[in-house]
Amino acid sequence: MSNIELKSYGKINLTLDVKGVLDNGFHEVEMIMQQILLCDDISMNWEPGENGDLEIELSTNRKYLPTDERNLAYKAALVMWDYCRENSISIPGGKLAIHIKKRIPVAAGLAGGSGNGGAVLHGLNVLWDLGMDVGGLCEIGKKLGSDVPFCIMGQAAENENLKEHFAEDPLACHCALAGGTGTDLKPLKGLKSHLILSKPAISVSTGAVYTGIDNIEIPQHPNTEEMIAALSTKSRTLVTKNLINVLENYTLKEYPIVVYTKNKIRNMLGSDAVLMSGSGPTVFGLCESRQQAQSICEEMKKENKESFWTRTTY
Repeated sequence: MSNIELKSYGKINLTLDVKGVLDNGFHEVEMIMQQILLCDDISMNWEPGENGDLEIELSTNRKYLPTDERNLAYKAALVMWDYCRENSISIPGGKLAIHIKKRIPVAAGLAGGSGNGGAVLHGLNVLWDLGMDVGGLCEIGKKLGSDVPFCIMGQAAENENLKEHFAEDPLACHCALAGGTGTDLKPLKGLKSHLILSKPAISVSTGAVYTGIDNIEIPQHPNTEEMIAALSTKSRTLVTKNLINVLENYTLKEYPIVVYTKNKIRNMLGSDAVLMSGSGPTVFGLCESRQQAQSICEEMKKENKESFWTRTTY
């Protein structure tokens, strides 16, 4: 195969807790991650060459995105190339063309870039006929970022042209409990829900949020076990009760527009099933129907251009 097209799905955090700071300076987290249907399209074309080198050509539909090693999709190709050479896997070299059609907002707390990196790893696994399982791809994905392994797991479960290969792989899933730095993952029964997503027109530094949270009192932490039970029993009431992201204690204080967005969605939903995803600034709400999600989305677009209606994958 010389061509492959993959969906690079976003994610939301149903819970997010910070447990402390590790010796390496990274934060230890415990969170439940859920894949969503909002996605980018990743197209890849591989032309074997004769000189033994890897040439990467990356393009996107967003002119402001980098097309070199600053882009996780580009970096993922380099990491996979290095993995093959380090493990004496013979790849003849050649030209890899990657095109990313972005839909997921950038720097939004939705793992858009991480998903793109994960999709490239999946694509090369197919194009180079490596035969790696989800666990092996996740190990490589850890080198790219803490959200990449979960994105790899979700893509294996949802992409039509990957499902057959990973049908029996226990790590192919739509929802997972993440520990450590976010890369220790345990598949969970996920949430079935329509969603409204709304990203204020600001950027939030993930590093600044995690640094800032160290000096803030956190009044309420997620009850992870209760959320897992709620997902298992499909208890909408318990899911709503346990939607807690401790990073809100910093981001909402520093960025009033995120508070405004959250309150606006809550008022239209008539429910407390509203939460910031990741370090922000995107806010999501759990909707009762597609029609409700569409209606709220139309209103939120008047406030935040990057507002979407979608659903979880399951």
